[in-house]
Amino acid sequence: MGRRDLTDAVADAHRRGWARVLATVVRVTRDLGAAEDAVQEAFAAAVELWPRQGVPDDTTAWLTTVARNRALDAKRREQTLARKLPLLIVPGDDAPADREAVEDERLRLVFTCCHPALSLPSRVALTLRLVCGVPTPDVARLFLVSQPTMAARLTRAKKKIQAAGIPYKVPAEHELPDRLPAALAVVSLLLTEGHTASRGTGLGRPELVRTATELAEVLAELMPDEAEVLGLLATVRLAAARRPGRLDDDGGLVLLSSQDRSRWDRSLIEDGCALAARAMRRAVPGRAGPYALQAALAAVHSEAATYEATDWPQVVALYDLLLAVAPSPVTALARVAAWSHVAGPAAALSELAALAADARLGGYYGVPAVRADLLRRLGRTAEAAAFYEEAAALTANEVERSYLLAQAAELRAAGRRQG
Repeated sequence: MGRRDLTDAVADAHRRGWARVLATVVRVTRDLGAAEDAVQEAFAAAVELWPRQGVPDDTTAWLTTVARNRALDAKRREQTLARKLPLLIVPGDDAPADREAVEDERLRLVFTCCHPALSLPSRVALTLRLVCGVPTPDVARLFLVSQPTMAARLTRAKKKIQAAGIPYKVPAEHELPDRLPAALAVVSLLLTEGHTASRGTGLGRPELVRTATELAEVLAELMPDEAEVLGLLATVRLAAARRPGRLDDDGGLVLLSSQDRSRWDRSLIEDGCALAARAMRRAVPGRAGPYALQAALAAVHSEAATYEATDWPQVVALYDLLLAVAPSPVTALARVAAWSHVAGPAAALSELAALAADARLGGYYGVPAVRADLLRRLGRTAEAAAFYEEAAALTANEVERSYLLAQAAELRAAGRRQG
């Protein structure tokens, strides 16, 4: 078996089986940290053994067997358990452990880990890292913090659970709404990382998009009248609809402003826009939640015949509502970019200067990228090129970096011709 074939086989097994294997081993260990260690060891064993033995027909079953055996071995060594995160998986008081309320095993584990004893950011970060397998550096980027900061946050969350002796149990149906915000945040951030990866050679991570899509669909089956669930599923649908236009024939990034909209999937757009409309209708009047509002934003962009025909005043108004219910510096940055199409790039540049002072955006490539676009539109090509280069230096996604450097090179070449 070639290295690429092995890598693809392990990656596919990880995508298909990680959560299911982890959920099974958690029931054996009653300890999430020990279960995670065992599952990681099982994947390491796969890398070592599959080239010699061949890839098993049922990779999930193989990994489950190996991980369970490793976990049982570790459990016999009691000294290792003292350092681990206790996790008691028991059924809710009013439902059997195998009830059908949470049909997807991954979603069951997401809800289980989104324990209300932790702060919402800690719940989401811990679930992304342990349940979804998102590496700590990528979780850190999603939260706009440094890797050491995120590692410390995850450690504190585990220690808090250990010190309090908090039992984690599969929530009963009446407990699901209290855990829904964290579960929605997990799925949304999976989609964000899958749509545009924090790092790597590809623009996105298709396996995370698939997981986010599947979880959003199961959530919608469980809670078909919940506005925020409908909004999240709408956003998933609309992102999928526009995905074919994001790359050119050479694999280069194409921004929304330049995409060939004939490549978009119109049936998915119709489905997504209908879901977005339902989400807004279901929302409490005047108090739409963040996922319904994000879906409405995506719908406005998707329905526009051209980029220039986008209803920018409506986009800005929706961003204002979104900032009121879910303040975020990244959302504020997106609003500045949208505002530039209403008030002009000069006015937006002034707003950007104030926003750039936010320490949370200190290492975020989006700030110099937006500034570069505004300066380019103002004809200040040399300054724009410098900020495109600054943005390129801040992103670890090679497709984005190539695009930003190409923009800088084009502007510098244009400047030389004019000079």
